[in-house]
Amino acid sequence: QVQLVESEGGLVQAGGSLSLSCAASGNTLSINVIGWYRQAPGNQRALVATISSSGSTNYADSVKGRFTISRDNAKNTVYLQMNSLKPEDTAVYYCKANTLLYSINYWGQGTQVTVSA
Repeated sequence: QVQLVESEGGLVQAGGSLSLSCAASGNTLSINVIGWYRQAPGNQRALVATISSSGSTNYADSVKGRFTISRDNAKNTVYLQMNSLKPEDTAVYYCKANTLLYSINYWGQGTQVTVSA
C-alpha cells in the first residue's frame, strides 16, 4: 500500500506561481512513476506531469514550459512548480503513484488550485 498526501493548494492571480508537494508513505520502494493529474468541473481527470524513478519526465502540452515536476527520492516527495498560471489551470490537482509490480495506481485526496483572472 502507498499513501499520498498533497500539500494545500490555493488561490493565485493569473501570471502568478504556486508550488505543490506530494509526500508518499508506505511501500514507497514499489513506486515507479509518480505525478500529477487535474480535474476541472465538468471535465475528466487529465495528466499534468509525471516523473519516473529514473527521472524521466512527461508533461501535458498545456503546461510545458510553465510547470516543472521534480522528485526527491530520499524524502519520498514529488513537487510541482507551477509558473505563469492561467485561469484554465484552475482544477483539483491529484497526486498519483504507479507501482512497477502489477501497475497499481494510488491517488491522493486532491487539492484545489484556483487561478483568478
